[in-house]
Amino acid sequence: MLLGVIADDFTGATDIAGFLVENGMRTIQVNGIPSANMEINADAVVVSLKSRSCPTEQAIEQSVAALKWLQAQGCQQFYFKYCSTFDSTAKGNIGPVTDALLDVLGEDFTIVCPALPVNGRTVFNGHLFVLGQLLSESGMRNHPVTPMTNSNLMDLMDAQSKGKTGLINYQSIEQGADAIIGEFAELKAQGKRYAVVDAFKAEHLNEIGKAARSLKLVTGGSGLAAGIAKNWDEHLQDQTQAKQAGHPAKAPTVIFSGSCSVMTNKQVELYKAKAPFFALDIEQCMSNENYVNDVFDWVISHTNESLAPIVYATADAEKLKTIQQQYGAETSSQAVETLFSLLAIKLQDSGIRNFIVAGGETSGVVTQSLKVDSFHIGPQIAPGVPWVKAINQDLSLALKSGNFGDEHFFTTAQGYF
Repeated sequence: MLLGVIADDFTGATDIAGFLVENGMRTIQVNGIPSANMEINADAVVVSLKSRSCPTEQAIEQSVAALKWLQAQGCQQFYFKYCSTFDSTAKGNIGPVTDALLDVLGEDFTIVCPALPVNGRTVFNGHLFVLGQLLSESGMRNHPVTPMTNSNLMDLMDAQSKGKTGLINYQSIEQGADAIIGEFAELKAQGKRYAVVDAFKAEHLNEIGKAARSLKLVTGGSGLAAGIAKNWDEHLQDQTQAKQAGHPAKAPTVIFSGSCSVMTNKQVELYKAKAPFFALDIEQCMSNENYVNDVFDWVISHTNESLAPIVYATADAEKLKTIQQQYGAETSSQAVETLFSLLAIKLQDSGIRNFIVAGGETSGVVTQSLKVDSFHIGPQIAPGVPWVKAINQDLSLALKSGNFGDEHFFTTAQGYF
C-alpha cells in the first residue's frame, strides 16, 4: 500500500479516487472505517467519511481513526482530501482535522492545496477562485451549510487551526519542485505550520506533487492527486483490469439530485426538457408517511424509457432560502435525505442497479442506505466524477459533487452502459 486518503465526504472520495486511477494507481474506496481487516490488492485506498460539516470533535475522531486504520495497512503517505472550494466554517473542520492528523503522525508541516484547474478551481496569490470568480463572489457564498464569504486561504486556515499559514506564490511554483522545497524550509523556519500553494494550471500541481514527496501528510482537493500519483510511477502496474472492474452494466437506472449548487440547477433544468422528472414537495417529505411510496410508484412507472427518471430537491438560491425560512434548514434537509434513503432501498429491492446521485450529502445517504462498504473505481464521466461499482453487490453509482460536470452530465453518465 502506497497512499492512504482520508476524504471528508463521499463524492469527494470518488472524486480523488478517479484521479488516482487515471494516473496509474490501482485504487479501492471504502465507505467508513472497516470494522475488520480487509484483503486489499491496491496501490491506494480512499476512506470516505461524512466529516465535512459534522461537529468538529466527531470529524477529528473519525479522521484519526481512519488514519490509524490506513497506518495499519502499511500506507507510506497520507492525503487529507477536502473540497476544492474549501467548504468549512470558522470552527472547521479542515483546520482542526489537519492539526489532529499532523499530531498523530508527529509532523509539524503540511501544504494546503485545494486547486483543481480542470474544474475551474484555481489559487492565485493565496486567493481561491471558482471559474474566474473569487470564491466569496461565486455561488458558494450562498451554500446552505458552509457559505464561503472569504477567498483568502491563509485567513481561512488561520481562523480554524492552531498554527500559522504561509504562502508559496506562483513565481516560486513556476521555478519547479526544488524551489518549492526551498520555500517549505523557509516557511518552517518562520514557524509556519501550513503552506498555501498557488496553482492555476496542471503543471503547477505536478511540481507541487514532486515537492510534496517527502511530506508525510498532504492536504488538498483532488487536483493534487495526479502529481502525487506520479511520485509512485516505478511501483505501478497496468490499470486496464482495475478500470474495467468499476465499469457499469446496462441495467435499470435512476437519478437523485439533492444538491442546490449553481451547476446542478443547470443540469436538472436541461435534463428535465428530455426525460421524466419528479420534483419533491418538502411539506410532503415532512408530513406524509406514504409519500415515499408515491415517489417509488412514479419512478417504477418510468424506468423503461430511453432516459432514466430523475427525482430532485434541487432549488435555486431564492427558492432554497424560502424553504429554509418556512421549514428550517436542518429540518427540511433531513426530511429530504430521509426520503432519498428510503426510496433508494425500495428501488434497489425492485431491481434498480444504477444510481446517479448529485450532491455530497445525498450521495452519502444513498451509499450508506444501500449498505455499500467498498468500491471499484471505473471510468470518469467528468473530471472528478467516476462511475464506481460496489465490491460486495451488483450495484453501480455515479456520485457527483454539486458543481462538478457540465450541463449534460446526467445524459453523459448514461452513455457508459
